[in-house]
Amino acid sequence: MNNPTITFNPYAAADLRNIVQTMVNNHNVAITGQAEWYPVAFFLRDGNGEVLGGLLGDIWAAWLHVRTLAVAAPARGGGLGKELMKRAEVYALERGCTDAFLDTFSFQARSFYEKLGYRVFGVLENHPAGHQHYFMTKQLCPGPRAPEG
Repeated sequence: MNNPTITFNPYAAADLRNIVQTMVNNHNVAITGQAEWYPVAFFLRDGNGEVLGGLLGDIWAAWLHVRTLAVAAPARGGGLGKELMKRAEVYALERGCTDAFLDTFSFQARSFYEKLGYRVFGVLENHPAGHQHYFMTKQLCPGPRAPEG
């Protein structure tokens, strides 16, 4: 390591970002032994193939991480978000997941997720100003858990 420098590039190419992410992933695998990772991506389309929403996330270490769930305003209220969540959870169970987690804001969908069985385990107050940022989890299958800590 000869004269390291730090540069700022919020628009760095995906391959450059992947180098950094791979460093973290390799460390995580070395410590946990958990190497299997699965991307999760479900898309909601209308009859013309236009995207009306979707669910993005990943699976690692027997947990489903729902990173993004979105349904276009005109398509809301018909159970499509619930169906996207259900499909992601089934996919996760098929890959051995026992739990799921996600985050949402007070101006987004906390009650929606609670109706699906998610519970709040952490709150970041005043993020953004005047709102709360909720962290939620759900046990996908009953049974014994690995010891914590």
